[in-house]
Amino acid sequence: MDLQLIWFILIAILFVGYFFLEGFDFGVGILLPVLGNDDIDRRVLINTIGPFWDANEVWLITAGGAMFAAFPNWYATLFSGFYLPLFLILLALILRAVGFEFRSKKPEAGWRKMCDVFIFFGSLLPAFLWGVALTNIVQGLPIGADMNMQAGFWNLLNGYALLGGLAAVAMFTLHGALFLSLRTAGDIKHRTEQLAQRLWVPVGVLLLIFALLGYYQTVLFEGLGLVPGTLPMITILSFVAIRVFISYNKMGWAFGAGGMTIVVGTIVAFEGLFPRVMPSSINPDFTLTIYNASSSDYTLTIMSFVALIFVPIVLAYQGWSYWVFKERVSREQIEKSGH
Repeated sequence: MDLQLIWFILIAILFVGYFFLEGFDFGVGILLPVLGNDDIDRRVLINTIGPFWDANEVWLITAGGAMFAAFPNWYATLFSGFYLPLFLILLALILRAVGFEFRSKKPEAGWRKMCDVFIFFGSLLPAFLWGVALTNIVQGLPIGADMNMQAGFWNLLNGYALLGGLAAVAMFTLHGALFLSLRTAGDIKHRTEQLAQRLWVPVGVLLLIFALLGYYQTVLFEGLGLVPGTLPMITILSFVAIRVFISYNKMGWAFGAGGMTIVVGTIVAFEGLFPRVMPSSINPDFTLTIYNASSSDYTLTIMSFVALIFVPIVLAYQGWSYWVFKERVSREQIEKSGH
């Protein structure tokens, strides 16, 4: 393997981890007004992701940093062409952080309602815009010979990209419901399990339409890939497994199957793009690849040693935090502690 391939795989892993982990964060935030019948219910929902949400965002920061250092041309084209969507994502994540951190600082109902709105839209908007952004990339973008995108924000909101945004919101919402079934107790747990069962069919229909149109709308199926059809089939089977496990009340397995759907679905996008990182719809010669977008081998070598040292430390810490805060959250705990 050359260094460009290694760093492409590493960045893909970082985005896979981000969508898996932040996906259930987004889902919980989206479900806040749906499952939160009162302030205590909403506090229960927030506490399920309270110890994790900020650490989960580190995956995105690391992915962006790795992209900047390893593939500066990819970073420059992406962040300039998607400037407004990425700015809106950043703004939404900041407001969501405000909602999480300051909600309990004041007892007034109006204050807490405002923070809940921040959490809801701070989860909904990034989920939608990430779906729009990724869908645009796999469709191909109007990238010129100068590696600049020749399209504005409104050009990104084409019909198929909007469908991709809705599909991302739907899948993350289901992922969040399955996560809550493992992290809550009592009536909320029962309601989240029922909601997950009801969500499965509409989410499945939306994902099926998105996948079928993707055969004609994206560049993912132009090559044969590693093993033709294997990864898409795993994605389909893992999504079907969600319903099977829910039917047998195996919610841990259902959550795992939902996570597998997100993980393999993201891998499908990266594997279908390879060795491209941003395909050009103007001229294939203008396409950014892992080779014409990369840093020097010297830079990649230094970064590889740094990653080899620090990535395992970060993974160990995050795994430890999930182990420490593995207990379910209930209304009784909130009522007893007062927050």
